[in-house]
Amino acid sequence: MASSSSYSWSWCFRFFSLTLTTLAIISKPSVAAPIFRPSPWALAHATFYGDETASETMGGACGYGNLFSNGYGTDTAALSTTLFNNGFACGTCYQIKCVQSSWCYSGVPFTTVTATNLCPPNWAQDSNNGGWCNPPRAHFDMSKPAFMKIAQWKAGIVPVMYRRICPPKWSMYSNPCRVPCVRPGGLRFSFQGNGYWLLVYVMNVGGGGDIQNMWVKGSRTGWISMSHNWGASYQAFATLGGQSLSFKLTSYTTKETIIAWNVAPANWNVGLTYSTNLNFH
Repeated sequence: MASSSSYSWSWCFRFFSLTLTTLAIISKPSVAAPIFRPSPWALAHATFYGDETASETMGGACGYGNLFSNGYGTDTAALSTTLFNNGFACGTCYQIKCVQSSWCYSGVPFTTVTATNLCPPNWAQDSNNGGWCNPPRAHFDMSKPAFMKIAQWKAGIVPVMYRRICPPKWSMYSNPCRVPCVRPGGLRFSFQGNGYWLLVYVMNVGGGGDIQNMWVKGSRTGWISMSHNWGASYQAFATLGGQSLSFKLTSYTTKETIIAWNVAPANWNVGLTYSTNLNFH
């Protein structure tokens, strides 16, 4: 019969081995899990682009590619420059309700959309007559299926109220508040680049929906700070081939930091997407 000491060491070894096989685990957050609260409603306008299939919303400035396979569906919108925040707003969620128009559907309190694209300015048209996304206007160019949840599509454009949800101790001068994004499953990391440059698109982000800072760690390196490229992508100029990769991420909204260990195996490759079982609160 094995001794209790031998049994304990055997159990610990099996537990350690099991931990190593996990694709990603959550580290202790640098801040407590945020509690979101409603912000005041603000006035904007909404239009739509594409048809009922939302096929024209695929891709977009955030770099999410196929919005169906990457967890965003058709409840999406392109943001005017004022809201897009140089791409840091990618993945954020908004509650939108149609107001002050006979085209609004009655009995619809609001719908929730995710920012997946940029609605660029059109300086050839007046801001109140076609140049809807010209700064400083706050504007949502929604997918047609999302628009049709709040108003009749024949309206073309409707006034809306929108809001986000603020974490505790929020200040309008330090950080805009947002609607919490509820995402099934964990973060997804889509790899592009080459042997000396790694470009990563972060998708299916829960919580605030956004990323402020990101780091990568190879199995033979320390933490390497990644710079914001555009939209939802971050880049590192480093040679990381042949190493398993882990990522550390901080939310732009909540400042929560999480670590996804061993996201990609040592034989990772560009053009592939790696999933985790980890997400923001």
